[in-house]
Parts: sequence; C-alpha cells; structure tokens
Amino acid sequence: MKIAFSTLGTPQWSWEQLLERGKAYGYSGVEIRLLEGETDLLARAEFQPEQLPVRRAELAAAEFQVCGLASSVRFDDPDPAQREQQLEIGRAYIDLAAALGAEFVRVFGDTLPPAEDKAGRATVITQVAAGITALADYGIEQKVQVLIETHGEFSDSHAMQAMMEQVECDNAGVLWDTHHPWRFYEEPLSETFARLKPWVRHTHWKDSVVRPEAVSGAETDAAAQAAHALMSGHRHADYVLFGGGGFPALNAMQLLQWSAYDGWYSLEWEKAWHPEIEDPEIALPLFPDKIRLLASQCRS
Repeated sequence: MKIAFSTLGTPQWSWEQLLERGKAYGYSGVEIRLLEGETDLLARAEFQPEQLPVRRAELAAAEFQVCGLASSVRFDDPDPAQREQQLEIGRAYIDLAAALGAEFVRVFGDTLPPAEDKAGRATVITQVAAGITALADYGIEQKVQVLIETHGEFSDSHAMQAMMEQVECDNAGVLWDTHHPWRFYEEPLSETFARLKPWVRHTHWKDSVVRPEAVSGAETDAAAQAAHALMSGHRHADYVLFGGGGFPALNAMQLLQWSAYDGWYSLEWEKAWHPEIEDPEIALPLFPDKIRLLASQCRS
C-alpha cells in the first residue's frame, strides 16, 4: 500500500523532520500542504529552483516520496482576473511538483451559491470545470495530475459529478476525502463512490464524532479563521484519532479495494486548523498499521 500523511497534521515540522519521522512512522510518502506554518510553498527557501536538486537527492536517499502538493488554488471567484491569477499560481505549483517528483497538485472548487440559485450554481460549476481543464492541460507535459478535493460545497458529490462531467482533460481527477461527503452531507459512502469512481485518484482519511458543543478558545478560533481565509468552504468537525470515531472506514476501504484502486491512502490530520486535537507524534504513528489492517480485512 502507498501510505502518506498530509503536513496539515504536522504544521511546525521542518523538511528534515518530514523525511526522518515520516519514514520512522511507517509512511512511504508525504503530501505537502504547509511547512513550518507556511502554506505558500512557492515562497519556501527549501523549494527555490537552486534547491530542488538537493531536495530530490534527499528524497532518493531517504527512499521517500512527495506524493503531491496541496495548494490553496480555487476557481469559485466570479472575477475572471482572480481566476486567471489562481491559474498562474496553479501552474507554478505544477512546476514545483514536477521538480519534486510529485504525482499531483490538489486544488479546490470551493464554494457555490445557495441551492435555490440554480443558474448561479451552474455558472460556478462551469467556471470551476474550465479552471480545472486549463490547469490539467498544463500538467500533461510535466506528468502532474490536477485533483480537486471533495471539500467545501464540492463535498456534495452531486456538485462534484456535475463539474467533472464538464472537465475536458483526462489529466484531471478527484481527491476523495472519504470523510467530508459522509460527515457534512450525510452521504452513504457507496453513493458518493458510485458518482465519483471514474475520477478518484487519491484519498484522504480522517475520523470524527459529534459533540454537543464545539471546542473553542483563542488558539482554536484563530486557526479556524486562518483556514477560512484560505478556503471559504472549510467546515468544522470534531476530529478524533483514526478509528476512534464514527467514520465507516472499512466500508470505504472495501469500495476502493473492490474497484482495484491503486492510489495513495493519505492521513489528513487537521492539526493546523484544529490545534486542540492530539499532536502529530501521537496521531501519525497509529495510522499505517490501522489502514493496513483495514485492507487485510477486505482480503480475508
């Protein structure tokens, strides 16, 4: 199995810590969302052009892989100039992903008008599809896929399906956050997967419960505001250690295994946006054995 973790769960770790601890915890790759608190990967000193051969050498020596880069690129803005700026950022992320040997760049939808505004929703879905198509076309030569995550309003698999049916490039796909449609839209996993199966190329895994009152505090509130500043579609969930909540993980694994899915299984422990949850040194070591156990249960 190709098992990874998102650096959303390790918000203060350095590049060196990602390689050393990721390997020690049983992972074969990492999905980079941020590094030492910085979400703009293009600004990081570690990822400037002259440093990229060094990063590739370090990855090879560690026998570790950057499976993908998780950008904040989104295509829901009504302003064409803003969407063009997002395309420029997305192209730069694709260039960086190619230089690091990564397979994909993650992007967002991100939000949609209210359900009663059918014309407005259709317009946004079409413009998101156009943005995804343009970015995916750019990634073909570098062999970097563009994946849109089931996140925000696009956690609704009906909206995601409607959008992907308009995408005109096979280099685009879906990052199925297995938790989001189930938790935020109460979708049975089988229904979500039936709609999105043709496009699923990467997966996120997490678990949650429903608490009567959300945890609050200055640090937690500040983190939530930071998340919303990057992605308006961000939603709160009461996250718990993987396997300790209500998420039907075995069902998700069965759907993927029975469909011959061969992509990554990536733990997205949202520590950066939910500072109240356990530290990565506790959460990350648990996931590889748990996800392998689920896979073995499907084969038995």
